[in-house]
Order: sequence, then C-alpha cells, then structure tokens
Amino acid sequence: MARLGSQHLLALAALALFLVLPLLVADWVAGDFAIYFAYALFAVSLAFAWGHVGLLSLGHAVYFGIGAYAMSVVTLGMVPGLPHLQSTWVGFAAALLASGGAAWLLGWFFFANRGLKGAFFGIVTLALAFVFERLAINSSFLGGLNGLMSVPPINLGLNGGGLEIYDPIPLYYLMLGVLALVLAGMMAVTASRFGISLSALRENELRALTLGHDVRRLKMRAFALSGAIAGLAGALFVTQFGFASPSLIGFSLSADVLIWVALGGRHALIAAALGAIAVRFLESRLSSALGASWPMAVGLFFILSVIFFPNGLFGELIVRLDRWRR
Repeated sequence: MARLGSQHLLALAALALFLVLPLLVADWVAGDFAIYFAYALFAVSLAFAWGHVGLLSLGHAVYFGIGAYAMSVVTLGMVPGLPHLQSTWVGFAAALLASGGAAWLLGWFFFANRGLKGAFFGIVTLALAFVFERLAINSSFLGGLNGLMSVPPINLGLNGGGLEIYDPIPLYYLMLGVLALVLAGMMAVTASRFGISLSALRENELRALTLGHDVRRLKMRAFALSGAIAGLAGALFVTQFGFASPSLIGFSLSADVLIWVALGGRHALIAAALGAIAVRFLESRLSSALGASWPMAVGLFFILSVIFFPNGLFGELIVRLDRWRR
C-alpha cells in the first residue's frame, strides 16, 4: 500500500474530528459549522487556481455569487417559461454549469494569444468583481440591491415536495459529506496527469509550452473547474443563508477568501479548507468578545501569520510533518 502523504493524514484527522464534533457542541454551533463548510469549499476552489495552477484570482467571489444566484433563481421558480421548476437538484446543476461556464468563457478571453499573467491577471479579475456586483445591483430580475429573499433549503425531492434539510445536525453532516467528497476528488485531480501538467505550468509556463502542452487549454480547463467548485459552494451557502445578495459576488467576499487561503496555506487544498473554517470560527468568537474592534484583531493575526508562517498555518504544519516523517 502506498504511504499516505502528510496532507492526506491531516485531512483524515480533520474528518475524524468533524465527525464527532456535533456530539461535543450545541446544535446551533453545528449549524454555524455547516455554513463554514460551504466557505471551506469556496477556499478549496481558490487554492486550486492560485496554489496549484498559479492563477491568483482577486475576484473569485464572482463564481461563488453566480452559483448562489443560479440556485436561487431555480428554487424560487424564476426560470423564464418554467415557473413550476423548483428542483434543488436542477439548482445544483445550474450553479455548476453557470459558474463553470462563466469561468470557461472568461478564461478563453483571459488566456487568448499570450494571455494575462501575474499581476495583470489579478487586476483584471479584481475589476471583474466590481463589474458583476454592479450588474447584480442594477438587475431588477435578481432583486437589485436587496437580492433574492426566501431561498428554500435543500429539498431532496425531484421538484420540491420531498424531505427538506434544514435541521442543524443533518445539514451539518450533509455539508461535511459534500466537502469531504469534493476535497478528495480535487486531491485526486492534483495527483493526476492533468494535475501534474498544471503544476509544471505553474512552475515554468515557457518550459511547459516548449514540451508540447497546450497552455491555454490547460488554464481554461483548470479555471473552469475552479469556478464550478466555487459555484457549488455558493449554491450550498444560499440554501442555508436564505437569500442571495450582490455582496456575494463582489470584492469584499473575494478579499475574505484570499485571507482564508493565505492563512490556511494555498499549496495544500486541505490547508485552505481548514484555514477558512478556522478564520470564520475565530471571527464569530472575536466579534462577540471584542465588539466592533474584532476586525483589527483578525487583521493583526493575519499579518503576523503571513510573516512567520509563509506557507500558511496548516500548510506549515504539513511541511513540518513531512520533515518529521522523513
């Protein structure tokens, strides 16, 4: 049997902890963690694009927001010509296709000819977040500034009428299961031939090109996959939060996910996921303990962490565990 890597061991340890966590905390805390798991999935999508492929997307909330709005439009019966269509399953499919398709089309534009690279790519994606947020605010179909309210919870029926998942404990385990499955799948992708090609692209794009790789197509496929996962995270989030607003598609959330991934560690997907969960949990505790000054504490923690742990908190743990095992 192949020896498990340190990030796989960390993932298994985290899974074991989260499986027993509802037995140790109140139900409302488990409900909060169900939302944190959606954020963790969002962080995984950015860590894949940024840490594994080398595409720093400063406006990644665009795809999270597209997924959230797609799920809302479907489950609220707002699809033009199909007012009776309110299926959660169709909502998930719409979120994946809309966000992944948008990322694919934008990737086609970004990477045409020589393509955007480095800071130029980041600046363009940042501007994109402002554009999409303004479009959502000005769209009466999407509810304008107020967004879309009363988004129903996850319904296991084919088109509504089935079992709704809104109790904290079932929702917690459902979200944990989705996060674990997607994370395992993405770790398998990074270890595949496609994933290794993406790593080579990140390290030296010119060398990958001279070795015969279709650099543009690789970037487009990776960016589309990252966008689809972000859209799935948005769809899962909005079924718990109950409404989709322009803030889900703008710069503020894009900045948040950058902090989560940087703190957790962008070079390991599990590290990014745990970073998102840890930061959201810390924010909820500091906001009640410190009041309005809690963002200063989080900012200071972020600065110190980046200085002393350039690989991220959990990324540094993986690095040190690798050294100890060797």
